[in-house]
Amino acid sequence: MQTRDITQQTKSMIDDLKAICTNYGLGNASSEYKIITEVFLYKFLNDKFIYEAKKVVPEFKDLSATDLEIIMSKMSEDDYELMLMDFAASTARLKREHYISYLFNRQNEVGFHTLFDNTLVDIANYNIDIFSVQTGGQSKIRLFDPLSQYVIEVEKKDNFCRAIISKLADFNFESVFEQKYDFFAAIFEYLIKDYNKDFGKYAEYYTPHSIASIIAKIMVPHGERNVTVYDPAAGSGTLVLALAHEIGEENCFIFTQDISQKSNEFLRLNLILNNLVHSLPNIVHDDTLLNPRHLNKRKDGLMTYDYIVSNPPFNMDFSDSRDTLAGEKYQNRFFAGVPNIPDKNKSGMSVYLMFLQHIIYSLGEKGKAAIVVPTGFLTAGSGIQKKIREHLVENKMLRGVISMPSNIFANTGTNVSVLFIDKENTEGNVVLMDASKLGEKVKEDGKNQKTVLSPEEINRIIDTFNAAKPVDDFCVTVNYEDITSKKLSFSAGQYFDVKIEYLELTKEEFNRKIATYTTNLQTYFAESEQLQNNIFEILKKVKYE
Repeated sequence: MQTRDITQQTKSMIDDLKAICTNYGLGNASSEYKIITEVFLYKFLNDKFIYEAKKVVPEFKDLSATDLEIIMSKMSEDDYELMLMDFAASTARLKREHYISYLFNRQNEVGFHTLFDNTLVDIANYNIDIFSVQTGGQSKIRLFDPLSQYVIEVEKKDNFCRAIISKLADFNFESVFEQKYDFFAAIFEYLIKDYNKDFGKYAEYYTPHSIASIIAKIMVPHGERNVTVYDPAAGSGTLVLALAHEIGEENCFIFTQDISQKSNEFLRLNLILNNLVHSLPNIVHDDTLLNPRHLNKRKDGLMTYDYIVSNPPFNMDFSDSRDTLAGEKYQNRFFAGVPNIPDKNKSGMSVYLMFLQHIIYSLGEKGKAAIVVPTGFLTAGSGIQKKIREHLVENKMLRGVISMPSNIFANTGTNVSVLFIDKENTEGNVVLMDASKLGEKVKEDGKNQKTVLSPEEINRIIDTFNAAKPVDDFCVTVNYEDITSKKLSFSAGQYFDVKIEYLELTKEEFNRKIATYTTNLQTYFAESEQLQNNIFEILKKVKYE
């Protein structure tokens, strides 16, 4: 089956599930995202289980999913358990009564919604050791919750669950498991596009796939193994997933933390879809600034990482914890200071400066980082922004900056740049790029205007930055001394050469041009004088009349 056909079928199933929610009064409800993502994940895990069974038992290879489920339902308990022992760790274990076909064959039973809910909960409990994320208090957030609870009218619960199970039985994911990251990145974007908007305390901003790809291809050299990747404000995981794909999913371990429960649920789904189940225990739901939960092996300090990527929230009211974060306990981590609370707009507190300092503090000895920041950070003449830039220059750990086009994020009009940090760049070959003029303006969903980079522009940014090649009015390379002399400005435009065009003229040509300019000026002066006289005459008439 063509990838395009698989993609369209998968999107159609997602649309059908959303239609069911709408038909039962749950469209645009706060619970809709949980229903859609959990049902999608249940379908994915069910079909992945069938796919894995075909891999570990050669006799099953050419069987249809229906025939295979019938055979497995008749296996002895011992044989079934032996088969499960050969499954890859990234495949959720299912009991035979967990299969979608099992529910489909019982959907006409009275109280079907209870069977449906209990099945999801049992799958979650059966796989909780691996397929869960943690809260800051170390309790585990399981895969699934009962879904019929969101349908208020009791008499509609059975039909709601029947409608869902019927849609899941109509489609099979088997052909997608050979697909790679780019396929699932597109499906994931489509799955959550209606739900990844401002929500909760951190108001997650969705990072475009193009930005994530640029960052990953700039940051990662080939041949990395057993490296750690971290995002302290991970959102739905676009940045860490792109980086992991570039490194190789089997060659890295992802660590994240985010205060939003919804973001952590999206991230877990993203990791499962992209074969990164081994990193699920490292996903933590808690406040990164107040309570960073990833500690070093001695448990006497924070863990440090090989790679850090982040698109942190830019502005947010954290006045409740501001004074605590400014206390002695946090001084080493927040070395440049903590933003003050504005008198009139608490939500304007520059929280990204806190995440930026946390990231710098969390870098390993040879650590590398890429952080999305407001472009104003690059040139701020004082305050915490300048202290952070000074720290990066004095400690010789700046790799470069890319200033992006406006509206590269559809849900924020703030101009953004990507700041690249590299502790190994002690020689100071710093790349500053102004990509703000690239891209095409498009309307997203007929509403927000967004700038979209073409594949050619994306490759131009990556190739030019990695080559550290100066390009007129686009890219410049500087050293730390140059940056210091420019008052620590990280803006590429302040380092571009000022070009003065010279036109060679003979003496006769020069005299003719001067004569023409002189004549024109005299004409303009005469016209101006005549206009002035006309105005005076009009004013006299008005006065006497």
